[in-house]
Amino acid sequence: MSTVLAAASPAPRTANPIRVMVVDDAIVVRSLLARWVDAEPDMQVIASLRTGREAVARIEQSDADVVVLDIDMPELDGISALPLLLQKKRDLVVIMVSTFTRRSAEISLRALALGAKDYIPKPETTREATTSVEFRRELIEKIRTLGRNRFAPHVYARAPAPEVAPEPHGKHPPSPRARKVLLHEIEPLRLRPFSPVPPRVLLIGSSTGGPQALTALIEKLPAAIDRAPVLIAQHMPPMFTTVLAEHLSRAGGRGAHEAEDGEPVLAGGIYVAPGGRHMRVVRDGTAIRIALGNDPPINFCKPAVDALFSSAAPIWGAASLALILTGMGADGTHGAADIVAAGGSVIAQDEATSVVWGMPRSVAQAGMCSAVLPLDQIAPKIIRLFSGARS
Repeated sequence: MSTVLAAASPAPRTANPIRVMVVDDAIVVRSLLARWVDAEPDMQVIASLRTGREAVARIEQSDADVVVLDIDMPELDGISALPLLLQKKRDLVVIMVSTFTRRSAEISLRALALGAKDYIPKPETTREATTSVEFRRELIEKIRTLGRNRFAPHVYARAPAPEVAPEPHGKHPPSPRARKVLLHEIEPLRLRPFSPVPPRVLLIGSSTGGPQALTALIEKLPAAIDRAPVLIAQHMPPMFTTVLAEHLSRAGGRGAHEAEDGEPVLAGGIYVAPGGRHMRVVRDGTAIRIALGNDPPINFCKPAVDALFSSAAPIWGAASLALILTGMGADGTHGAADIVAAGGSVIAQDEATSVVWGMPRSVAQAGMCSAVLPLDQIAPKIIRLFSGARS
């Protein structure tokens, strides 16, 4: 059964709540997600539907801002419905919901390439879903962050947005993307000099939007990868990181893989932190090895970027080069501070090319960065630094 929910809700609404469509063929899960969302004062469930076909038929009428879209559904599944939804509403935020299986992981990564903004792993059973505090927290956080980012792309800027008058000769004001760049031109970030020591390792942290950014980056870095190891902490659950590593291996033409506890860290290797484990590095005599930990989440994340960066700082010191890509939250900021304190350098992805400018913003505004760059300029910069350039 599908329902279109009335606007009224027990919780007082804020002005302009995020309008959410929930699409899942399991009525218990669908009702649960709708109830969680509707309990938030800045969100409103405007439709609760059973199939992708119903979602496509109603998307324009409902004027949803965010669609929470299950993958496996009758009539029209999520991956088939996704491009049809985006065709009808180009700025729609779609968050995929999938279980912890290899097939779902592969479909979720494919959905990101097709235009979905993010995904949420769903517990395997209805009972687990109804009792999972983490599942609820992640759902609400992603809807809120991605939904608000759609309305206010300059939300992370440190200065109020200036009024933009129409240009002469009938030209239009800058687009939201151009406006974000303009804000940074008005208030430039404080940058540090790069380390005078050529890097001997590349450390990468990423979250929302990370898989797409990582793929675009790695395919342009073969020369740098041959000179040093690349260690990646991407916020992802188990199984998803397995598939991500395979995608990166194909993109870079190098052997990207999920890191294994105790394996040596060697130049030319791409090591992806396994979902559900923190990845650190340790010195073992003359060797540097991977150390996987099952300790509690850091910044609600496991793997956490902070764990990787902080462990790498004393090992590579001034030869450390850290990169923070798109993602919500602030994971990586403390680790970046450790990298800088050890003499290393940090680069952050800029706001205009980030899906969510949370992690990069936190590091940049903390004054830890030597550069804040658009995604397409990061690989050339890294290659220059590994070739001995100092800026």
